[in-house]
Amino acid sequence: MTLDKLKNILEAVLLAAERPMKVPQLETLFKEDEDKPTRDEIRQAINDLGEEYAERGFELKQVASGFRLQVKQDFAPWVGKLWEDKPARYTRALLETLSLITYRQPITRGEIEEVRGVSVSSNIIRTLLERDWIRVLGHKDVPGKPTLYGTTREFLDYFNLKTLDELPSLAEIKDIDQIYPELALEEAANTEQSESEPTEEQSADDQKDGPDGVEAIESEVETETETETEIEESEASSVAGA
Repeated sequence: MTLDKLKNILEAVLLAAERPMKVPQLETLFKEDEDKPTRDEIRQAINDLGEEYAERGFELKQVASGFRLQVKQDFAPWVGKLWEDKPARYTRALLETLSLITYRQPITRGEIEEVRGVSVSSNIIRTLLERDWIRVLGHKDVPGKPTLYGTTREFLDYFNLKTLDELPSLAEIKDIDQIYPELALEEAANTEQSESEPTEEQSADDQKDGPDGVEAIESEVETETETETEIEESEASSVAGA
């Protein structure tokens, strides 16, 4: 098989694939071919394709799950106009929680709350689990057996990372916005996800057992609490009444 034909095949496969593909996976596509390429030849073809795309609107990117073809970040503003739905917006609280899990994994919910100084909303944990950005790694061997959380391969793929080693060091980070610049932070107070004060249900979250801990989180009863604005108004009313 010629190199040009191999590159054309790989290009077609990566365009059609709905997920990143590793070299061994690509190699299995040729197992029935008489003149099947070697693994080194596949790697060479991939490298050549990457160089050929250097001046194109898309690129061949290697992430944790393998290689994929994707639009270059520089052209995202125009490509994004193809979809009417606006991208999801994430609160600062969610990103801070995700950052702590990323940099300090494995970590429990209680340890996250200790660092942040506030209770972690169950909605934040649920959102991260549903997005497959975090997963349950097990339970810490301490009284209560709190759930340990860590990031996933999907998290690495989403942020165009091959490994966690590619993340900036904490010393290089001055602000949460610099960690995930492609995520739109929702700063408006009226849309910010309010974080509730510790309740019995939330405090017991890390102590719930189960095959993977997710069922316990999803069955948790949400407790309505006052937002920071309501608390300030309540305090102001008390002062005025005094």
